[in-house]
Amino acid sequence: MVALMLASPSTTAGSVVKCSARNLMGLRVSGCDYHGGVGGGGRFPSFLPKEVHQIKDPLARTLAQRIQRLPVQTKFAESCIMSSCVKPRVESETNPVFLLEWRGSYPLLEDAGLEVWAVDILGWGFSDLEILPSCSASSKRYHLYQLWKSHIKRPMILVGPSLGAAVAIDFAVNFPEASLENITDMSNMFCLLAQQLSQHVSLLKSIPLRMYANSLFFDGISLTTSLDWTNVGRLHCLLPWWEDATVNYMLSGGYNVIGQIKQVKQKALIIWGQRNHVISSEAALRLHDELPDSIIHHLPNTGHVPRVENPSSVANLIADFAQGE
Repeated sequence: MVALMLASPSTTAGSVVKCSARNLMGLRVSGCDYHGGVGGGGRFPSFLPKEVHQIKDPLARTLAQRIQRLPVQTKFAESCIMSSCVKPRVESETNPVFLLEWRGSYPLLEDAGLEVWAVDILGWGFSDLEILPSCSASSKRYHLYQLWKSHIKRPMILVGPSLGAAVAIDFAVNFPEASLENITDMSNMFCLLAQQLSQHVSLLKSIPLRMYANSLFFDGISLTTSLDWTNVGRLHCLLPWWEDATVNYMLSGGYNVIGQIKQVKQKALIIWGQRNHVISSEAALRLHDELPDSIIHHLPNTGHVPRVENPSSVANLIADFAQGE
């Protein structure tokens, strides 16, 4: 079983879905080096950009200190891709919860007794992409499946906010065999366009642009908090391969799951912030109408990022969903 909690930009809100397991395979987990943190004596993995030390948010710092890389074998690389994630402290007998982005709700879900994984989608986190694999939507789906197949090994609940909602819907509909043979690197066909995109994609990690986005996402946060959360959100953009991976994804056409929503067969949970200034409430209701087996929860006084603004309510909703309540 798999569940997805989403909030996609095209249809949006947040949703949760369930998928079934296939063949299982184990791979050895590799260790990673650490270097000392700042304040509180924490230690961060050495593969994180040095700017991680500037982050003040205690929840972000705690989760960053737990990030590790696991080997994931794919068809588009001869060697394993060392893929970043946060592993659960304890495995449980229930279906694990598979988060595609979160920090505030993660420890609360662990406190609720759930087995929780936080994973980075290929090209959007702290995985080692020095070999520059394809980062198209189909490659992201395939890599996520291979990570699940290698390390999760049983049915899961998949939770994805914002664009992660599209990732979750795409995975639920196509899992597991979808388009595995159609993974291609299109960058050589669009060299000129790629060069033009690479000149502009760096704007996506600029501090002014991301602080402006924070002003849309959150109401009433201080300038200090906005700057700190900007540093959290752009940290992965400081890795040397981020721009190439982003251009590769954009050239591939990205995610387009509007035609897939009605194909989702799994039960789904939608979490919607009533003060969302990015996506209209009509979009959330449309997603609820089009997902065949879904329930929707509206959170008052919450915007586009409920997992940060209202983590306890979000964690309670996910925990109840996971436990079948």
